[in-house]
Amino acid sequence: MRSLIVEAVRLAPNPDPSTRAGLLIGLLLHEIPALPPRPLGLPFPADARLVELCRRFLAQPAPRAGIDGWARAAGMSRRSFTRLFHRQTGISLSTWRQQACLFAALPRLADGEPITRVALDLGYESVPAFTTMFKRMLGEPPRSYLRKVE
Repeated sequence: MRSLIVEAVRLAPNPDPSTRAGLLIGLLLHEIPALPPRPLGLPFPADARLVELCRRFLAQPAPRAGIDGWARAAGMSRRSFTRLFHRQTGISLSTWRQQACLFAALPRLADGEPITRVALDLGYESVPAFTTMFKRMLGEPPRSYLRKVE
């Protein structure tokens, strides 16, 4: 799959299905449903400065916490921080924060807490903003996701 994806990102959009590019995209789309589900995970950096920032965030998630604040707290430039964080976690700070918010939200939602309370406690301005993030990260809104898990 990795090789198919690497090759597919080099292709022009909407290739003719009878060409190599079209066949490659067709194979990729055919194989996606056969992939095994992957458990949720939250990658942690190794750098002590980044670890401390991540731990603080987990203790008090705030989805609007910005790169500039994190970089300042780590004593780094924005660019250096961004590169180091991505190199150590494999994902952007924005994606990491969203995943961390999900980790904070899931047990609370599973315990029956109202979505509104969880969303507002996590710093989201509205339930729709939280639901949009949840759906983008897990593929469906919180209620549907939790029904499947139960």
